[in-house]
Amino acid sequence: MTHPAHTGHAHGERQASATPPPAQPPGTLYTCPMHPEVRQDHPGNCPKCGMTLEPVLPTLEDDDNPELRDFQRRFWWTLPLTAIVFVLAMFGERWHLMDMRTQTWVEFVLGTPIVLWAGWPFFTRGWQSLLQRSPNMWTLIGLGTGAAYVYSVAATLAPQAFPASFISMGRVAVYFEAAAVIISLTLLGQIMELKARSQTSAAIKSLLGLAPKTARRIRADGSEEDVPLAHVHIGDVLRIRPGEKVPVDGVVVEGRSAVDESMLTGEPLPVSKQAGDKLIGATLNTSGALVMRSERVGSATVLAQIVQMVAQAQRSKAPMQRMADVVAGYFVVSVVGIALLTFFAWGLFGPSPSWVYGLINAVAVLIIACPCALGLATPMSIMVATGRGATQGVLFRDAAAIENLRKIDTLIIDKTGTLTEGHPSFDRAVAAPGWEADEVLRLAASLDQGSEHPLAETMVRAARERGMALDKPESFESSSGIGVRGVLQGRQLAVGNTTLMAQEGVSVTALAAQAEALRAEGASVMHLAVDGVLAGLLAVSDPIKASTPEALAALRAAGLRIVMATGDGHTTAQAVGARLGIDEVHGEVKPQDKLALVERLQKAGRTVAMAGDGINDAPALARADVGIAMGTGTDVAMNSAQLTLVKGDLRGIAVARAISQDTVANMKQNLAFAFLYNALGIPVAAGVLFAWTGWLLSPLIAALAMSFSSASVIGNALRLRTCP
Repeated sequence: MTHPAHTGHAHGERQASATPPPAQPPGTLYTCPMHPEVRQDHPGNCPKCGMTLEPVLPTLEDDDNPELRDFQRRFWWTLPLTAIVFVLAMFGERWHLMDMRTQTWVEFVLGTPIVLWAGWPFFTRGWQSLLQRSPNMWTLIGLGTGAAYVYSVAATLAPQAFPASFISMGRVAVYFEAAAVIISLTLLGQIMELKARSQTSAAIKSLLGLAPKTARRIRADGSEEDVPLAHVHIGDVLRIRPGEKVPVDGVVVEGRSAVDESMLTGEPLPVSKQAGDKLIGATLNTSGALVMRSERVGSATVLAQIVQMVAQAQRSKAPMQRMADVVAGYFVVSVVGIALLTFFAWGLFGPSPSWVYGLINAVAVLIIACPCALGLATPMSIMVATGRGATQGVLFRDAAAIENLRKIDTLIIDKTGTLTEGHPSFDRAVAAPGWEADEVLRLAASLDQGSEHPLAETMVRAARERGMALDKPESFESSSGIGVRGVLQGRQLAVGNTTLMAQEGVSVTALAAQAEALRAEGASVMHLAVDGVLAGLLAVSDPIKASTPEALAALRAAGLRIVMATGDGHTTAQAVGARLGIDEVHGEVKPQDKLALVERLQKAGRTVAMAGDGINDAPALARADVGIAMGTGTDVAMNSAQLTLVKGDLRGIAVARAISQDTVANMKQNLAFAFLYNALGIPVAAGVLFAWTGWLLSPLIAALAMSFSSASVIGNALRLRTCP
C-alpha cells in the first residue's frame, strides 16, 4: 500500500518520530529500506534520503513500531479539527454560522495545531530534502502547505495589507482547510504505508520463530539441563525427545527416529535418522528419542542462512516507484522554479500591489501542483484492485506485485503442496499371487496401529475409510526407519522397505517390477510379508491437485515457461513432471538452489515468478520478481511472497494476471489525469492569462481544482471493481 504522496517515495519517505526506537541487542546493524548499501552499527537516519534506519534483521521482540504509533496519534487527534475547518471553509458562508472575520480566527485556531503539530514530520522531511539536495514530493508538500498556512496567517493577522479585490464578505480569503486536509490525507497514507512495510519483516520473524527457545544439554557426568538456545556451543551433546524440535545443526550419536524435514526441504515424508546421520536445526523429531552432537550454531545453521537469504532477497528489490521518483524530482524542481518565477515576475513587473499579487499567485502554483492526485493515482488503483482480488481468492501484498505480475514470462513451481496436495495419501495395494489387495491393506493397517510413523497413520486411515475391521496385534516392534514387525492372529507380519524384507529373509523379486513402476509414478513403496512370504505392496503418494492440469494449461496458453523445482528425489520429480507435461524439472534442490535458479533465470533476461508453499521456498519467493504462495502453506512462505492464492489453486495466477493488466492500465490513466491537471493548472495559477483576460486563479480555486483532480482519479480507480 502506498501513501497519498507515494510518488516521492525514494527520497525522505520516513523520518524518526519523537518516540525513541525500541532497544536492539548489541551488535545490531541498521540499514535504509530504500538504500540497502547504507549500513551502520547504530540507529539514525539515512544520509541519502533521511528515512529512519531499521535493523537488517528484526527480532521476535521487535513488534512495536513507534513511528506508526506516533503518526496514528497525530492523525486521530487532529482529524476532528480538520473536519471542522473543512466544513467551515466550504459551508460556513452559506450556512451563516458566524461572521466571516470570526470564522477566519476560528479556522486559524483550529488549523494551527494541525499544521504545526500533526504536519511537523513532513516539514522536517521537506527541510531535509533541501539540505540533502534531493527534491521530492515532501518538498512540495512542505512548501505547498507551509505557503498556504503562512499566507492564511498573514491574511488573518494583517488583512489590510491585501488588495481590495481579495476581500470578500468582510475578510481576505484564507486557506487553512487546504493545508489541513493535505496534512491529514498524507498522515493517513503514511499509516497505511508503515503498516504495509511491517509485513516485510514478517517472513523473517516467522523463520526466527521456528527455532526452539531452549535445548536439553547432557553434561559430562550424564546429568541433563535445559539451556537457552544461545548458550549451545559446538560439540555440546543434546537430547531430542519425541515431538521436540532439533535445536541446532549436528549429527546423531545415539538413537533412531523419523525426522520431519518438510519445513526446510519440501520432502513430504519424514526422513529416517540413526547414528552418523546429519540433523538440521528447527526440524521436528516425530517418534524416537535421539542424542546429537552440535556442529553448527547461531548464524552458521541452515535456518540462519535461510533467514539471511530472505533478508538479502527482500532488500535487493528496487522500489517499484524508483523511475517515478526520478521524474518526481525534476517535477518538484520545476514547480518550485515556476512558483519563484511567478513571485518575482509579478513583484517586479505586475500592477500594484505587485508583491502581494506575486505571493498569492506563487501560493496558487504550489497548491495546484501539490501532489495529491499524483500520489493517489497509484494507491487508489492498488486499493481497488486488492479488494477485487481478495473477493476472487487472490491476495496481493503490495503494488509491486500488481505491477510486475503482468510482465512475467517464466514460472518456477514447487511440487509438494503446490502442484500436489502436500501430504501423503494412500495410493493402492498390489497383491502377490494368492492374496487380495484389500486383505493386504487390512493386515498392514492392523499392524501399523501401533506405529507413530506418518506413513503408518496414512494406511490406518485409508483402511478405516474403507470400512475395514482392524485386528489388534498380539505383539509389536518398531524398527525405526525401515518398518515394523509383529504378531497378528498367530501370524508373523512385517511391513517395511526392502531393507526390512532382507533382514526377514523375504524375497521381493515377484513384485519388483510393480514396485519400480510405482516408484516411477512418484510413490513410496512398502512391502507386506506374512510368515516370511511376500504378500503384497502398499503405495503411498502425494496426489496431484485436481486443479493443477487445468491451471498449467492456462498458464502455457498465456505464453509462460513452466519450470518445476522440488526437494524430492529426481525419480519422483521426473515422474510428476512427465504426468503434468513439464519439460524442465529440477529435483533434490535445496533452498539455496531454488534461489540460485531464480537468479540465473533473471540474469538470462527472464521475468520470473516463483510459486511455492514451504519454508524452503521462502528465499526464492522473496527474490523472484513476483513470489506466489499457497494459502494452504506456511506463514513464512506467505510472508515472503507478494501474492497469496487463498485456496492454494494455481488457477488463481491467471486471475491475478488479468487483474494486474487492468490495474496497470488504470494507473497509467490516473497518472495522465494528474499530469494533465498540473499541465493546465500551473500556467493559469501563475497568471499567464492575466494580460489577455484579466483572470487570476486564487488559491481557493487552485484548491478546488486540486480536489477535482483527486476526485477524477478516485472515480477512475473505482471502475476497476466492475472490470470483467
